[in-house]
Amino acid sequence: MAEEIKKVEDTTEEVKIEEVPKEEAPEVVLSEVDFKKFQLKKDIPEFKAGDMVKVYQKIKDKNKERVQAFEGQVLFAKHGKEIGATITVRKMVSGVGVEKTFPIHSPLVEKIEIVKKLKARRAKLYYLREAKGRKARLKAR
Repeated sequence: MAEEIKKVEDTTEEVKIEEVPKEEAPEVVLSEVDFKKFQLKKDIPEFKAGDMVKVYQKIKDKNKERVQAFEGQVLFAKHGKEIGATITVRKMVSGVGVEKTFPIHSPLVEKIEIVKKLKARRAKLYYLREAKGRKARLKAR
């Protein structure tokens, strides 16, 4: 038995694997606060409820990526300028109202452009959902 173990030990060869030096890349660790500051966009225009805006959104189609514009009226904006800030935009398509909520700081939102500034006397324009004709119009600022 002992002889068999010695034979097995003798037949095994030691193979040395050379370690390839890794490229020294500094490892960056961001805290939660720094990460949020990094994600915040700086080129967001000042807009209020009632303004006509055009939101350019990135859309992925299979293996292509394109930018699609959504132009409509801002019904309301929530959470100010913080990381979770959103705006709800409404437009009419073939007589049917379409609303979309956009996270302002999302990487999918390429840019927001103000088309027209309108005067609204409220911060949230929910009444525009049912309003028709002259009642659905806002005056220019």
